[in-house]
Amino acid sequence: MVAVGLMLPPMSESPGQGANKTLVAVLAHADDETPVGPVLARYAREGARVYMIIASDGAQGTGGAGQTRPDSTPRSEALAGRRAEEAREAAAALGAQPPILLGFPDGKLGDFLAHRTLLFRLTARIAEELARLRPDALITWGPDGGFGHPDHRIVGDIVTQVVRAGAPGAPERLFYMYIPPEGFRAMYPERGAPPLVAPQAKYLTTTIAFTPADLEAAQRAMACHRSQFTPEMLQRVVPAQARFWNGRVTLAPAFSTMGGTDLFQ
Repeated sequence: MVAVGLMLPPMSESPGQGANKTLVAVLAHADDETPVGPVLARYAREGARVYMIIASDGAQGTGGAGQTRPDSTPRSEALAGRRAEEAREAAAALGAQPPILLGFPDGKLGDFLAHRTLLFRLTARIAEELARLRPDALITWGPDGGFGHPDHRIVGDIVTQVVRAGAPGAPERLFYMYIPPEGFRAMYPERGAPPLVAPQAKYLTTTIAFTPADLEAAQRAMACHRSQFTPEMLQRVVPAQARFWNGRVTLAPAFSTMGGTDLFQ
């Protein structure tokens, strides 16, 4: 992992404001927390209970943004087991609670023709976990899915659906994460950023500051996903993260009445 120095202006938020709050990130895969890693680390550091609900088992054997790694990464059940362990390691690095692994089939979350009940079962499981955890705020993928990944889009759609439906325990404080084009280019310099996925700046009205320690925790978490991120990729991405985040992660609130500098207010 590359050590990155980062000079930040003083944070205006008072320390510990996340105490006694619960923040839940609902994700499609282990490693999907990467775009908001510093945010999760910050709130965990401030005393919030931070959870990651991971919908799929990750067994399809792809690295990063849907690109198969050209090495000896295992496939199927062996990979699913490895990714579950990587998710646990990453959660610990962030200071989060152990991940909640739902175990649905990777790459098939929206395959309605082959699995006619899958969407309904996934919706029910996510709703059950939200009713149990009763979070104060939620983070998930927006309609772009980061780079268009169907699993990302399905999970974000389901979370939005259950919030709009008023499911028990589902708060209206719902925020969408995204992958900045600079981040995608750092991961895959040989490929251009996918078209029409990055939200316009006018929608990114929630800005969450973090400290250098939060950034380091997020980068340690990313390095835990060894089946997905090669050492060479980390060498490119880690310095790029410090540049394009510059001490702040921006999110798009699901509802226009929300914004500001704190997920809980």
